[in-house]
Amino acid sequence: MPDDVTALSRRSLMMAGGATLVGLGTASAQGASGQGASAQGASGQGLPGPERPVDTGKVENGRVSFPNWRGPSDRPAPPPAAPLPPAERVGFAIVGLGRLSLEEILPAFGECRKAKPVALMSGSPDKAKAVAAQYGIKPEAVHGYDGWDALARNPEVKAVYIVTPNALHRDQVIAAAGAGKHVLCEKPMAVSSGEARAMIEACAAAKVKLMIAYRCQYEPYNREVVRLVRSAKYGKVRLIEATNTQTMSLPEQWRLKKALAGGGALPDIGLYCLNGVRALMGEEPVAVQAQVHSPDDALYREVEETVAFTLRFPSGALALCSTSYGAHETRSLKVQAEGGAIDLQNAFAYQGQRLFVGHREGKAEARDERVLGAKNQFALEIDHMATCILENRTPRTPGEEGLQDQILMEAIYEAARTGQTVALKGPERRPSLTDKEKARDQARDQDAKGLDPTRGPEPEEAD
Repeated sequence: MPDDVTALSRRSLMMAGGATLVGLGTASAQGASGQGASAQGASGQGLPGPERPVDTGKVENGRVSFPNWRGPSDRPAPPPAAPLPPAERVGFAIVGLGRLSLEEILPAFGECRKAKPVALMSGSPDKAKAVAAQYGIKPEAVHGYDGWDALARNPEVKAVYIVTPNALHRDQVIAAAGAGKHVLCEKPMAVSSGEARAMIEACAAAKVKLMIAYRCQYEPYNREVVRLVRSAKYGKVRLIEATNTQTMSLPEQWRLKKALAGGGALPDIGLYCLNGVRALMGEEPVAVQAQVHSPDDALYREVEETVAFTLRFPSGALALCSTSYGAHETRSLKVQAEGGAIDLQNAFAYQGQRLFVGHREGKAEARDERVLGAKNQFALEIDHMATCILENRTPRTPGEEGLQDQILMEAIYEAARTGQTVALKGPERRPSLTDKEKARDQARDQDAKGLDPTRGPEPEEAD
């Protein structure tokens, strides 16, 4: 473009912009002097034109909402976030400041609407001090692992999130219950079914809630797969394939020590396959077959590398599950039903889920992608726990859910050891529901009867 034309274009643009600013200033001045009040927007900032509820929104029950401005061919935008005031949010103490706490859980509180971190417990004083400063936690609310009495005296702490090695969960959950605090505990719940039972009993005796952090049961894409399967839109499920693998190094890490981890790939990442297919079906498996393999490698002197197991469900569905510490990262869930195939990629990952559904469409085979709004799984599960505390609800994933997985993992190891099919019994324990939740259960459709025996009511839908 020639220089004279460029200069002309710039001058024209500046003159037009200046005229617009003058006009806005005049309108604002008129509004301030009481002349031309109709030109002011509802926000009182002197915007030209009449008040527009479509743009300014409205307030109902303390929430701001806007009408849908998008056309019918686009998804409507979600409503604005409506977090509780900070003083009303549930205060959590985070126990354990390892990678998961620092990389995922503490940052997730920034997206929580009902919860906030108010205390820390760690065996590393320098690290705890640094983290407390980063998250605005009071110095007096930072404790070592022996600080349960001080934690009990802190009225800001309503709940404790246990994020330590598996073998420490039992004693820490019992200590938290003794301190009168509700408990959110990372998976796996414990290193044995006996420990899981003791944790449930301690929380029941203290009248505090116990929830196991099965984050995928709160993640939108996993929930959509459950919805599709339970709706029977594509008929009965015949096969499920669940795979969760990754590679490991550094033999000194706690996940490779049986005394701390309780096992290898199965309780760490294979549990996502086990819990995932159970949550998907809503049924409990009646039989399991399994194989375990570990190479001649120093990494696997104490725990297993690879496990493959098959679960049979009462409806006839078979779930083929595989997990390994020695295979490239894959986290997938596939469902083969009579009339369609569901493929959830990155199913058990922290992010990056993609959902595809294959089905017949006339004479063609269609493969549709369903796109949902991404949400932080950790924030969703933490907020669910906070909701259960604030509204006296039973968590969707209570201690009974964790106990059932512990029992099933013991059966998987037994099937691998003997080479035999192991018959499985129904759940040993069911969660205690409130009267309101029992009434809601009774009002469910008859087809839903008997499903989710170890789970609480469906979690609330996040906007």
